[in-house]
Amino acid sequence: MELLKEKIREVGVVVSDEVIKLDAILNHAVDPVLTTEMGREFARRYREQRVTKVLTIESSGIPIAFAAAQELGVPMVFARRKKTLNTDTETYCERVPSFTKGFVTDIMVGKEFLSENDRVVLIDDFIANGDAARGLIRIIRRSGAELLGLGIAVEKSFQAGGRTIRESGVRVESLVRISSLAGGRIEFE
Repeated sequence: MELLKEKIREVGVVVSDEVIKLDAILNHAVDPVLTTEMGREFARRYREQRVTKVLTIESSGIPIAFAAAQELGVPMVFARRKKTLNTDTETYCERVPSFTKGFVTDIMVGKEFLSENDRVVLIDDFIANGDAARGLIRIIRRSGAELLGLGIAVEKSFQAGGRTIRESGVRVESLVRISSLAGGRIEFE
């Protein structure tokens, strides 16, 4: 997706050979025009699959997943990272490490929001090692829902996440793939 590549070149900050900050468009601020276009593109790629739900994880995946769900005309559900006083007691829960946050967290989806009748697309902002995505895939499978595939805004293809999930037989659609951040330079596939 050329628009996303342009924005990454414009605002991306390479922190290390493994980390890029995209706070200005994905992780702290949201570019509404770009986000809407990303949602349209994911909807275009999955429209024929008869999606019934879009699933993501809080928090940076929410705007893109919302845009895709709106375009598809289906509900969006997000996995919570923290229990609150009013968190459902009946949840699917998985423990997952976060590459960028550097710690392990529980992710939860209320059982009332996923069922065996659902056809789910998982949308997220980044994939690096794929741990969060694998946790959500386990939740989807435990619910009995059908996983149609993943939609990832930015795949760091030099890390194993996207590749290993594809190798497990899951469809992964990435809008852009970054092949290297070495030497502070952003290289796309």
